[in-house]
Amino acid sequence: MSDDDLNPDETGFDRILQFTLTDRNARGRIVRLGPVLEDILEAHDYPPVARQLLSEALVVTALMGALLKGDGSQLTMQAQADQGAISLLVCDYRDGELRGYLQHDADELVELGATPSLEQLFGAGHLAITFDLATTGQRYQGIVPLEGASLTEAVEQYFAQSEQVPTILRTAVRPGHGGSIAGGLLIQHLAEGEEGRERLHVRMDHPEWEHVAVLAGSTREDELVDPELGLEALVWRLFHEENEVRVEKGAWLCRGCRCSVVHFEEVLARFPKEDRQDMRDEHGIIRVDCAFCSREFEIED
Repeated sequence: MSDDDLNPDETGFDRILQFTLTDRNARGRIVRLGPVLEDILEAHDYPPVARQLLSEALVVTALMGALLKGDGSQLTMQAQADQGAISLLVCDYRDGELRGYLQHDADELVELGATPSLEQLFGAGHLAITFDLATTGQRYQGIVPLEGASLTEAVEQYFAQSEQVPTILRTAVRPGHGGSIAGGLLIQHLAEGEEGRERLHVRMDHPEWEHVAVLAGSTREDELVDPELGLEALVWRLFHEENEVRVEKGAWLCRGCRCSVVHFEEVLARFPKEDRQDMRDEHGIIRVDCAFCSREFEIED
């Protein structure tokens, strides 16, 4: 089913929907990835478990990236392991561009079966989330252990520990021969309901937040990945008893890859001439692989 099959006022695939519960001092983001997700996954021959994990990570990255303000700002999420079937997972979001990649041991993934735990996938790993703000040039990074039943739970712990912002995060992935679908919901309690004001309380047990958390926590996985259910309809289903729910369509999403010959020439120019000489093949060409898009670039130095 395509976006055209939905009510024209309903948001379907590959676009962020922003919403605010004005009386509850809460803001949220919701997204459902479709064609963009499949474009990213198809860049590599990932086994099913790896596709599932990367799909979840891309949904989380899109939701967090949609919190950024100002063109050029970037959100990067990286999970790295000391041991485990997954050695590296990295995703980023900038101006609606979404990309992701993971390194894995295919044989180990097969041995883990269809539903491995986060610990089995990564071992004693850690999760790093970085915000690069274009408007101020500042960078903020939080690092937390990769703990919990899923990557989604680990990110919730990041918000609780590093950001100290009450946050509910729900994700779901539906693989399929016609293309994978992944959806997610993120909702947060704002300090006194206003961004930019002094944070007067950070309470997970605040009555307003407890009410919102119960409603948001009732989101079902099948609702997040149902292509016949528009995102506005899902927000209404969850919060229709509230006095006011403001919704606004956010960024369209696309598969991002910022690789180009010019980019790699600029990067290579920072290396000493001797190092660049060692990188050349017998034809004098430096070959650079892009992990995100699985393309090879030939650089004549």
